[in-house]
Amino acid sequence: MDTTSWRIGAAKQQFSEVVRRSQSEPQKIFNRDQLVAAVVNPNILNAVERRQRRSARTLADLFAEFRAICADEDHELQIPERRNREGWPDDFDEREDRDSGRSRASAG
Repeated sequence: MDTTSWRIGAAKQQFSEVVRRSQSEPQKIFNRDQLVAAVVNPNILNAVERRQRRSARTLADLFAEFRAICADEDHELQIPERRNREGWPDDFDEREDRDSGRSRASAG
């Protein structure tokens, strides 16, 4: 095993050394060639936990945060006037019929 991997028995006997080495790089602990634990620097653990908390936020949470930032900065989102794209029908049903290869007259 390399210097970052430990068998579980050796890790128990040399726990202080495992912890000391974890300050520079994660230490992996194996039981019968299966990874069962890792000892990491607290800064790494904190970074992982922060990332998990951020990724646990929903889209609604992100929009609420965005609205709060806009309100704090007295910013109003400018929404452009809606218009149809060139070549696109005005009616959704017409587009749906066109996409399926049917015309309105033959659909009935």
